[in-house]
Amino acid sequence: MMRAISIRTILPSVVTLCAFMAGVTAIRFALAGKWELAVASIALAGIFDGLDGTVARLLKSTSKFGAELDSLSDVVSFGVAPAVVLYLWTLESLDRLGWAVALVYATAMALRLARFNARMEDEEEPRKRLGYLTGVPAPMGAGLLLMPMMIDLATDGSLVRDLPLAVAAYAVAIALLIVSTIPTLSLKAFRVHRSAFVPIMLVIGIVIAGLFVRTWAVMVGIGVLYIASLPFSVFAYKRRNAAKDGRRS
Repeated sequence: MMRAISIRTILPSVVTLCAFMAGVTAIRFALAGKWELAVASIALAGIFDGLDGTVARLLKSTSKFGAELDSLSDVVSFGVAPAVVLYLWTLESLDRLGWAVALVYATAMALRLARFNARMEDEEEPRKRLGYLTGVPAPMGAGLLLMPMMIDLATDGSLVRDLPLAVAAYAVAIALLIVSTIPTLSLKAFRVHRSAFVPIMLVIGIVIAGLFVRTWAVMVGIGVLYIASLPFSVFAYKRRNAAKDGRRS
């Protein structure tokens, strides 16, 4: 007798499918030269990607199927789609070199997600216990890759687009960050002191307001701050890891 599946079990996978479809739709917009919509579609995929895990935990409906679907969706939405969008935007002018760069980025994302799946059950992985990720996470990696496009969208120009070699070098650097082993802070493990709650909420409100007024400029600012925070993340991880080893001894 076949077991029935509740809507509660299906809902997180539906959210994941929305992320997948948003990523594929970004390619469609890029083929039509609608760059703002292409970048916005990948940003929307990032929002759905952040929601599916939350929905699964709230409904207590996590599953191996959902985890596998999530990884496949991430490869498309944050690996293949951004690579194709960037290629059609400016890397295409470099001919085979531009396509090679796009392949390098997409491959790096696939390798990162394969590594993540291989370590999914590894609760002994020290960075996971300390609240850190290994390398730049998939949605942020896609956002960083598309930052040159966001700069041109923010300035209503094509300055960066006219520098395909610089964009190619930048894309390779982002690919290296994605597959790197540097510790990056996980927002899930981020804790805020009660006294700082109201000021932080005010800052978040300012950022959201900025997104409504100057969307691309604010997103570029977030990307720049994230890149600037990477050395501090490495330092904080080393200090926290050393403190933990000190308590053990």
